[in-house]
Amino acid sequence: MKETILVIDDDSAIRKLLEVALSAAGYRLVCSATGKEGLTRAAIDAPALVLLDLGLPDMDGKEFLARFREWSQSPVIVLSARSGEGEKIAALEGGCDDYLTKPFGTGELLARIKAALRRRGMGMGDASSGLLSDNLSLDIATHTVMLNDEELKLTPKEFELLRKLMQNSGKVLTHAWLLKAIWGVGYQQETHYLRVFINQLRQKIEIDSARPKRIITETGIGYRFVG
Repeated sequence: MKETILVIDDDSAIRKLLEVALSAAGYRLVCSATGKEGLTRAAIDAPALVLLDLGLPDMDGKEFLARFREWSQSPVIVLSARSGEGEKIAALEGGCDDYLTKPFGTGELLARIKAALRRRGMGMGDASSGLLSDNLSLDIATHTVMLNDEELKLTPKEFELLRKLMQNSGKVLTHAWLLKAIWGVGYQQETHYLRVFINQLRQKIEIDSARPKRIITETGIGYRFVG
């Protein structure tokens, strides 16, 4: 059965582009031109994922996101012409899973959709004590991390950081979110903590820490785990 994707965008050309590209990729598309209509369609169709523009004619996309998050945890990917870091951070901390700036490539969008749906299917990793990415595995119950069948020695903070990244594989996690989740309230501005621990993790799990393939930097925003 085809998974349903809800597109909320008042630009008919963008809706048509997405309808052609995503239908060809095997998804069922439902489209809305306004936030109010989008909320109605979301309630009726229960989409597996939402593609959301921020500049809607009847409400800001962040308002839609706040209302949608009151009752649904389906992934939301923002597609917007707003490219400022502040806009991206506000949307990500408001509950969206990813953010692509227009114009975007359909190949990259399809990859982001697949990653978000895969993460949704895994239940964000909460239901299992084990997380796996190719030759890297993390066992929550035993607090062990294995790379190529060899155990890595991680500090408690390194372990928690890697755990959060792997549990949210494919999702952009902002600096503030990671700092609050791992160090607690009051540390959201201490981004140098993250830089140090991210560098330490990369040295342990990347083939080349100077050209990371697993922990990707989203400049000015945060980090994304690719696995």
